[in-house]
Parts: sequence; structure tokens; C-alpha cells
Amino acid sequence: MSESTVEKQTGLQGLSTAILLPSVSLFGEPAGLYTDEVGPLTSVVGIGLFQRTVLTLQRAGIRQLMVLVGPEEDQLKQALGKGSRVTIPVRWLPIREFPLDDPRTWDTLAAEIRGFCILSGVQGVFASPLIESLRHEVQEGQAIVVARADNARSRPSSRSSLRMKIQAGRFLSITSKGDDAALVATDLVVLPASFMSSAGHVEVETGTVPIRRWLERAAVDGHVRVLSTETNPSHWYQDVRDAADIKVAERKLFNSLKGEFEGFVDRFFNRKVSHWFTRIFLAAGFSPNIITILATLVGLVAAASFGVGTYSAGIIAALLFQLAAIIDCCDGEVARLTFTESPFGAWLDITMDNVVHMAIFAGIAVGSYLRMAGSDGAWIPLALGSAAVLGNGLSFWLVTRAQKIKSSNGWKTPTQAAWSDFMLKNVASRDFSVVVLIFAVIGKLDWFLGMAAIGSVVFSILMLWVIRPSARIRV
Repeated sequence: MSESTVEKQTGLQGLSTAILLPSVSLFGEPAGLYTDEVGPLTSVVGIGLFQRTVLTLQRAGIRQLMVLVGPEEDQLKQALGKGSRVTIPVRWLPIREFPLDDPRTWDTLAAEIRGFCILSGVQGVFASPLIESLRHEVQEGQAIVVARADNARSRPSSRSSLRMKIQAGRFLSITSKGDDAALVATDLVVLPASFMSSAGHVEVETGTVPIRRWLERAAVDGHVRVLSTETNPSHWYQDVRDAADIKVAERKLFNSLKGEFEGFVDRFFNRKVSHWFTRIFLAAGFSPNIITILATLVGLVAAASFGVGTYSAGIIAALLFQLAAIIDCCDGEVARLTFTESPFGAWLDITMDNVVHMAIFAGIAVGSYLRMAGSDGAWIPLALGSAAVLGNGLSFWLVTRAQKIKSSNGWKTPTQAAWSDFMLKNVASRDFSVVVLIFAVIGKLDWFLGMAAIGSVVFSILMLWVIRPSARIRV
């Protein structure tokens, strides 16, 4: 194993703890005293800021939380106790017993940290890839400050003295808000445990947090780096200080939603429309699995409509199938927004998708047969429909096998892995719902049925060829 690999693994192990300050920001401002009374319990897409911070850190790989909590302790515990989504240990440290300006508080925390910790306020919403990046960026003896672009100069800021001076990626100081510094410090800082113990003994004002003093002192020796959220769109951070910030944060959360496999139509149409449905489902309290079942029911109604066999019924059925594809996006969106993903939910989603697809093929076959009833070729759509259904069923079984091989790292060669990912992306795509609609409009659904029969059979043969060597050994 190379030295760099060892260092990376050590860093990952060393950044598994987070310390939350729900009552104040990292730089000393009290939380919950801003415009519109935005505080740690303020809801953003159905989840309070404190709970969302905890769940995002957990999703990103943090394995231990310590909360320096003020008088709102009981409320925060109650909010965090809803559901079973928090699976990592949370230790509550009341500020009345562990004052933020007391060096002994930080000595106590430092003694329980292996290497590094993330310090975070809860007045912001951020992406889990940002935390994952921090876990990979840690270096011995170095602190990291997360910064964002100063994009709020057009409206009065509720924060002061948070703009940063940097040079060559190194933090120099935090300046007054009148400065022209391009970056603003966020409430996310990574510190080595040593900063909180030996470096932690600096004079601070009573009742304030010493983090700014630690950083400015360490910056003298070049031991503070800056990670800008502007370098990677997936590493976004949004302060939530007022009602306008809540809307921006919700928009960023929705824009960050993306399935593992998405086609052109998903990206530029389905996702745009599904966000509106997702908001409705969130307001109604629908679980991801309920949404999956709803999409399935709409898809089955579409299949039955195809079976009527008339032109108008075909148009209505195609539109219903497109609606089912849009709703099908929502279950994953709700799951990711509310941190309710589950292996069963993923299995149910892909299983119901295939049930709907096979029902659609069967419905089109029946409808085409009814239109051709009495002619010599009436049997052809039934044969094509049977081939499409059987091919889809076989493809689903093979895809399930491929996912098992992938999860167990069982591919024999990189070429097999690449082919498998390509095949999985195409079978999971919802783009063909638009193809169905086009053929329905031109009155040629039987043509689509022929394409589906050939495509599903060819796909299953190719999938069998891809997984056969690895499946023989691993599955």
C-alpha cells in the first residue's frame, strides 16, 4: 500500500467527529435572532435546520456528534428524536456546564477526538459531498475554513466581520464587512484536536467562541487553508438567516437532486416538473414508498388505456405513462430530501418500474390486436408483446444480478464494469416514455411494440454476455 493511500485512510479515520453549536455561529453570533426569527428549528423542505445538519453530516460519514447546546436543549432533542433516521451517537453538552469561552471545555472535547473534527453552526444548509471533500482534504496540523462567494451584497447583511482575506489558498484574517474580499466564511471549520487544546488557550471575550482567534493565530504560521464552495457546484453551502435565504436553500436542495441513472428527458423535463409534485407530496406527508405505489397505479391505468386500442385512448394512455414517469422521479427526491432512503425502497422502485413497463407492453399488444382483429396478421402484435414482456422480465433479472456483482466488487475486468454501468444506465432511463408518446401521436404504437420486442431481447442477450463470466464466479 502506498504512503499516500495510508495518509488518506488515516485522514478519513481522523475526521469522524463533528461538534455542533446550535445556539451561536462559529464566530460568536447568537442563532435565532435574525430577520423573521430564523433559528435551529426553522424548517427547510420539511426538516428543521438542526436536524438537517445532523442528518447531512451522518450521510457524509460523520460517526460521532457532540452538541454544545443552550436553553433550547429539550426542543432540539425532541426534534432529533422524530423517526429513526439518526443512527450515530449524539452527546449533549449544556453550555451552562461547558461554557464556550472556557479553555477547559475545549480541552475536554479535544481529549475525545481522534485527529480532526468538524465544527458547525446550524444556520445553514449544505451538501453532503462538501463534507466528504473535507474528510479527504485534511492534513496533519492544518485547519480548513469553508468559504463561499459573497453573493449577497445587494441586500443588507445580518452578519458582520465575516469576509475573509486569503492568499494562495491560505487564510489570513477575517475582515470588516466593508472590505472587498471576495469570499465569506461559512459556519463550517475543520480543526485538528491540538488546536482546541494547546492552541486553544487564547484570551477571548466573556461569552464568545474562541474559534476566530484560533484561526487567526494559526494563520500566522500558514496552518489554515480555505476550501471555496465555488470550485465545485456539488460543494454548495447556503446561509439561512431570513425568509429569502430559506427559499434559496430549498431551491439549491431541489437542484442538487439527481438519480444515479438519468437520461436526457429526465434531466431536462421530468426533473423540472417533478419538483412541483415533490413539494406537494412533502406537504401531504407521503413516504417514498407510497409515491412509488402511486406512480405504479398511474402506470397500470396507462397500460389498461393502451389496451382499449383506439387512437384517442392511446394518446391518453401515453400522457398517463408520461405522468407516471414524472411521479416516479418524486420517490427518490423525497427520500433524499428527507433522508429516508432504504434498500427496500430502492428495490421496490426498480421492481415496480419493470412491472409498469411489462404492463405497458402488454397493453399496447392487446390494443393493437383489437385494432387488427379478424385480419391474418392479428397474431403479430400478441407475439411481439409476449417477446417484449419476456425480454423485459429477463433483463430485470439480469440487471438485479449485475447490481449484486457490482455491490460485491465482483467484476473480473474494468471493461465488464464499464459495460455494466452503460447497460444499467440505459435500462433505468425513463426516456422511452416520450418515445411512446410520439408513436401514439402518429398512430403507430405497433411500430413501437416491434422496437420494444427487439430491443428488450437484444438487451437481455447483451446483459447476459456482460455478466456471465463474473456471475459464474461471484453469484
